[in-house]
Amino acid sequence: MNRGFYSIMAAQFFSSLADNALLITAIALLASLESPAWMTPLLKLFFVLSYVLLAAFVGAFADSLPKGKVMLITNMIKIFGCLLMFFNVHPLLSYAIVGFGAAAYSPAKYGILTELLPPHKLVAANGWIEGLTVASIILGTVMGGALVNDYIASLLLSFDFPVVETGIDTSIEAALVVIGSAYLLAALFNLKIPETGAHYPHQERNPIKLVADFAGCFTTLWKDKLGQISLAVTTLFWGAGATLQFIVLRWAEKSLHMPLDKAAILQGVVAIGVALGAVAAARFVPLKKSLSVMPLGIVMGFVVIAMTLVTNLWIAYILLIIIGALSGYFVVPMNALLQHRGYVLMSAGHSIAVQNFNENLSVLTMLVLYALMVILNMNVNLIIILFGLFVSGTMYFVMRKHAANQREFDSIGTIGEHKH
Repeated sequence: MNRGFYSIMAAQFFSSLADNALLITAIALLASLESPAWMTPLLKLFFVLSYVLLAAFVGAFADSLPKGKVMLITNMIKIFGCLLMFFNVHPLLSYAIVGFGAAAYSPAKYGILTELLPPHKLVAANGWIEGLTVASIILGTVMGGALVNDYIASLLLSFDFPVVETGIDTSIEAALVVIGSAYLLAALFNLKIPETGAHYPHQERNPIKLVADFAGCFTTLWKDKLGQISLAVTTLFWGAGATLQFIVLRWAEKSLHMPLDKAAILQGVVAIGVALGAVAAARFVPLKKSLSVMPLGIVMGFVVIAMTLVTNLWIAYILLIIIGALSGYFVVPMNALLQHRGYVLMSAGHSIAVQNFNENLSVLTMLVLYALMVILNMNVNLIIILFGLFVSGTMYFVMRKHAANQREFDSIGTIGEHKH
């Protein structure tokens, strides 16, 4: 891998670290405002809304400027969202602005990989980016939990600058300053990202044409026999992953009797598993074998259901690492396959915008359903069982569809041979 790749990884790491620490801080802020429980999953919902609403435009934006510059601009938008929370703007709105920045950041982050690296290095690069993103989720979540911990918050607040009156009086404000610093660090690495020299045709500016172009890319990817399978799997994975974040927090509170700063560590434990699975996939699964990992999705759903039997913390740790490892091992090859198909069928930025649209529509749908279950005061174990069955069932149907595609492909091949 060249030096530019390491700058991309560092920028991505610190930006994602701050996103995840900010989520936990925003949850703590909602709690301090005595907001209702159903508002907590809405934080993530507001964050991903931009991915869905801007999907038709962010691909063209990512392809219209050098990708490093796009990453810098969008990171500054995230800093603005973080600042809004500092100045007492409602957490839902502030985190939505951060999501706006993240939505525009994503096609550039993944698109630059296809410009910088040859296809045979994509699975390995994805493994690294995915592994590092997951490490940033672990550390960001744990960092957020630590920053809202009373002891660490009081330590931060005890720092005093001579002469300067900082105006930082609460634990939340101290946490936001630390998180803002991580975003600034990401911006510094953004400046180090090289220009790849990749140039795309002049990008459309007309919103109606952009939507029509996006719709065309959307249809192309869903009609492609390999694209549709990898897209279905990653769509399910991201929706399930986002919901699992909140299920784990609620389960930790109800079944393991843990407060938020401790429960946040459990989210980190899942992410350790994802990192292990992602690195293993990068090492052992070549691009052409990427579809062989699908049965792990079914296994993962049943392992999730086993959470309902756990009340011991150490067993919880082991189970959550297994859940993470299964999901990491099966999503990394799917991501690489999807990027490769997208790159072959259209441009990098556009295919990733289609991917983000589908994945985040899935996140929105599953979070709304989860928020409704919380409003209805459903037992957390029942929610976990329904969630696990949904993941396994959906993966089963995706595998059936892939098998049908293979049979259709084989029969077309046979007809072709008879003609000769």
